Amino acid sequence: MIASRRYPSSTDVARLAGVSQSAVSRTFSGGKGVSEETSRKVFAAAKELGYRPNVLPRILKHHRSNLVAIVTSGTNNPFYSATLQSFTRELQNNGYQALLVQVDDDHSLDGAVPRLASYRVDAIVSALPVLSKAAAEALADVRVPTISFNTPVRNRWVASVCSDGAGGAAAVAELFLARGAKRFGFIAGSEGSHASQERLQGYRATLLSAGFKDISVTSGDYSYEGGYAAALDLAERGRMPTALFCANDLMALGVLDALRYEIGLAVPDDVMVAGFDDVPEASWKAYDLTTVLQDGESMVLEAVTVLRQMISANRSTGGILRTVPGRLVERATTRRGPRTKA
Repeated sequence: MIASRRYPSSTDVARLAGVSQSAVSRTFSGGKGVSEETSRKVFAAAKELGYRPNVLPRILKHHRSNLVAIVTSGTNNPFYSATLQSFTRELQNNGYQALLVQVDDDHSLDGAVPRLASYRVDAIVSALPVLSKAAAEALADVRVPTISFNTPVRNRWVASVCSDGAGGAAAVAELFLARGAKRFGFIAGSEGSHASQERLQGYRATLLSAGFKDISVTSGDYSYEGGYAAALDLAERGRMPTALFCANDLMALGVLDALRYEIGLAVPDDVMVAGFDDVPEASWKAYDLTTVLQDGESMVLEAVTVLRQMISANRSTGGILRTVPGRLVERATTRRGPRTKA
């Protein structure tokens, strides 16, 4: 039979250091009334014994763990990967520890709510949106401040930090018009995606104001493979536009490869392509993709600021919406001569 490991306790540290147990507790909690000599003895004894203070009593006493759950659906999307790193860094800079929670849904936080309710965390942050009112209410029942990206529903416990999807999409449409496009297309993300719908609305409204009503719309499920298949579908149906806007960069990269390797159309001379996010791959020379920068760093900073407000106040001051502007980044996939007058 293997004996269970016994971890050194604060009593062991106190005995070795020759001080009281309360002095050990005050030393590790940064409390007042501990002399420099006592601190030196306590830390030396703790190092010799390999002692680490147990945070559980503090959690039970103060009802605060300093743990923040970061929800991720994986790292297939480079935007989410970069955001995960930024969240972890900023939370640690603000005195919190990150607890990574993996969910199966690639596009929504909704299905993770029952699991999140079982964690003793001070807050939940995620680049995945909350899409349904029921999910937002479930999070409110858990009574844990939640901040997510591009979330259409909010309440006093659920806040959102959004990128200006409509404004970015409008800038893409204006660029296509300036470059002389006549037939327009849009590859949407997943069904029910608020961000994708917002980008389509901004794109469509700008084109409509210029007199273009017909837009070929298909879905690519936010994936490289989906964008590749969507491009093939448009070509097979004879609906390939001269300007194609994708709701994210991964789909746009798939479109570029489909045009290059199977369809045989030149970019940008035959088809101009633009995406959304400005993931690192978009700037690679093999793609050189025109896109809208979704400023993940600024969104993370805004999210952490909101999180601190919600935790330090009365923990039920959500419903906050912060919008971060995007920026059009033009590269080779749209860089052709401007429209000329007859």
